[in-house]
Parts: sequence; C-alpha cells; structure tokens
Amino acid sequence: MSVRTPRVIHTARAPVDVVVEVPALPRRGGNVMASTVTRYAGGAVTILLAAVRSGATAVHAGAHGRGPNGDLVRETLAAEGVSLSAPITEGRDTGICVVMIEPSAERTFVTTREAERQITPQSLQTSNPTAGDPVCVSGYSFVGMTRDPLITRLESLPDEVVVVLDPGAVFAELDSSLRSRIVALTDVWTGNGEESEDFGGAKGMGPAAEAVAALLKPGAVAVVRDGEEGCAVHADGVTTLVPGFPEKAIDTNGAGDTHTGVLLAERAKGAARPDACRRANAAGAIKVTRRGPTSAPTVQEIDAYLDAPDPALPHLLEVVRFGCGSP
Repeated sequence: MSVRTPRVIHTARAPVDVVVEVPALPRRGGNVMASTVTRYAGGAVTILLAAVRSGATAVHAGAHGRGPNGDLVRETLAAEGVSLSAPITEGRDTGICVVMIEPSAERTFVTTREAERQITPQSLQTSNPTAGDPVCVSGYSFVGMTRDPLITRLESLPDEVVVVLDPGAVFAELDSSLRSRIVALTDVWTGNGEESEDFGGAKGMGPAAEAVAALLKPGAVAVVRDGEEGCAVHADGVTTLVPGFPEKAIDTNGAGDTHTGVLLAERAKGAARPDACRRANAAGAIKVTRRGPTSAPTVQEIDAYLDAPDPALPHLLEVVRFGCGSP
C-alpha cells in the first residue's frame, strides 16, 4: 500500500507585489525615482512555489479575483503545478502590495485590500485538508474581514491536520484573547527572531524557540529563523540550532517565506527536522541573492549549493542541540 504524502496548503492572501527599487525612501510628502519596477505574484505564492520546487504538492485555498492581478496569480501558480481550490471571486480583482527596496535590501510595504480578502469558511474548506496536511496561516489574516472566517475554519479542522502559523509583525498587535485562540490551534510556529522574541519574551534563537513552544499547545513545534544566523527548532523537549549560510543580500523579499516553504516540503517528504531546517536555511541564502519574491531555488539548486566545497564554511555543517531550559 502506498503512503500518501501530505500536501502543503496555504490559506493566506496572494496579492500582486509591485516591487520598486529606490535609492532611499522619500521624505513625507516627497518623491523618489525608482530604478526598476516589476510585478510578481506574492504573499502565499512565495511559500507555495518554494514548496513545489522542493518536491511537495501544494494548494492555494485563499481567494483570488477577476482581473489582471488575479490572472497573474493564477498563471504563476498553474505554471508550477500549484492548484487553486477556491473559485474566482467575481466583480473584484486581486489587490497589490507595493514593495520599496532600498540598496541595503531593507523593504517597506504598502498593501491594498481587495478580492484576496473575500474568504469564507466554505471557500477555505474547498482545499479539503486531511490528516498530516500542513495548513499554513498568516498572522495578517487575523486582521480585518479575514479574521472571523479563518478562525472559524481553523477551529473546525480535524486534530490530525497540522496548523502552521507564520505570525508576522502584526501578531504582537492582536488582542490577547485572539492570540490565545490562535496559539491553542497552532501545531508549528515559524517566525523570525524579532516576532518570536516579542511573543515569547526570550532573546536569542534557541531561548526564543523554547519560550514560544511553551506558549503553544502541548507537543507543538517552534521554529525561529534569523537570516544568515540560521534557525532554531524546538520539538519534543529539545532545541536544535541549525547554522545558516551568510550571503550578500540584494533582495530579502520572500526569504522567510522561501524558508518556510522548503521546510514544510522537506518535512512532508519525511526529512528529519534538522535536515529540513538546513535545507531551508540554504534555500533562504540562495533566495536573498536573487531579485523578486518568486525566485525560490529548486531542489537541485539546493543540492548543488550544499554540495559545493567551501573551506570557509565548515562550521555550517554542524548542528548544535541542547535540552529544554539549557543555556
């Protein structure tokens, strides 16, 4: 009998990123000339593409509109075999996210709210998650009109479905009672260092992962990533530090989502958590050397990156483990 491989399902919005490279942000009321402007399918698309390029089956369960932006999202996903379970939202196009990138690779965002916000518990159910499927949710989906239908749907999921939370910076701003409802449903937390330190109250990747895990449901896993420093994963009472791969960044937009997509794909294929984290760290390092949020590497590119000899980086192959509560 064949064993079913879990699908990576994402519930969050998939806007079109309008990416402009600027020498610096304009002063208030001022203007600045962009050197480039490019349109990409963004948001949840980045995680889904990273997942399928690492060999996973992926589904977008979020809403998508009728118009040129919605068309771009659908074309981008379909080109790589990602299915969209919900029907097109008629009468409204998918919104945009303006991404301003400075020479330092720092990003600033302005986001609209359009068809991608038009979700219902029924539209989310079209993905039909089953046991073992990771269902990804974004902290930003718990703001505004997507909040109630999403949490209603999450609270109705079978226990065997794996809820994966990417909290985002907005998570700290949510009402404490809402945060409590969300973390009670969360099986896997995957956040950056700042988000995780703010929520857990502990500094440093390892301590932050432990502190966050202590606030989640029993048995939940916490992954804390910190760019070139790598990531920490706390599971089964043990925290594992997986060093990263420093690279000169030209565009960090989508690096965290690339990390999450590869991590989930590797876990869906049965990889041990430290191995999945190492490949996710490598994918994030490759991503920051490329422009655009949809430039996640393929599984072959990650293999080549990890196999390439580099005597300056032998320590990156080490994995450090320590027990819960250890320094």
